[in-house]
Amino acid sequence: MTALPKILLVDDEERFRTNLAKMLAAEGFEVTAVGSGLDALEELDLHAYDVILLDMRMPDMDGFTTLAAIKVRHPDPEVIILTGHASVDAAAEIIRLGAYEFLLKPCPIEEVVAKIETAFERKLARQEKP
Repeated sequence: MTALPKILLVDDEERFRTNLAKMLAAEGFEVTAVGSGLDALEELDLHAYDVILLDMRMPDMDGFTTLAAIKVRHPDPEVIILTGHASVDAAAEIIRLGAYEFLLKPCPIEEVVAKIETAFERKLARQEKP
């Protein structure tokens, strides 16, 4: 893969958000990290991203609501859900709302990187279609 995706990381847990952003930056990714769904929507209104890593449980605006708003306002980025609380029903709803994949926290950085790369390849392939 020649280009690396531009990533938006959305998680209300500051320590997790900061650590994951540092690990992804060390892998060569350009990462912007925000702490809420509203901040994510504002950031997406200003800048384009290829892949969004989105936490599901956040105060004020949860991941389901944020995902739905992202897909209406900015349908191009692939969204990978990060959650510590998964269920079959939640997974089905996540996919129905347009997320590419979901990962359980904590997740090895190698797995996160692999999912980001696959999501980015999918986005590029979708853009190449006439």
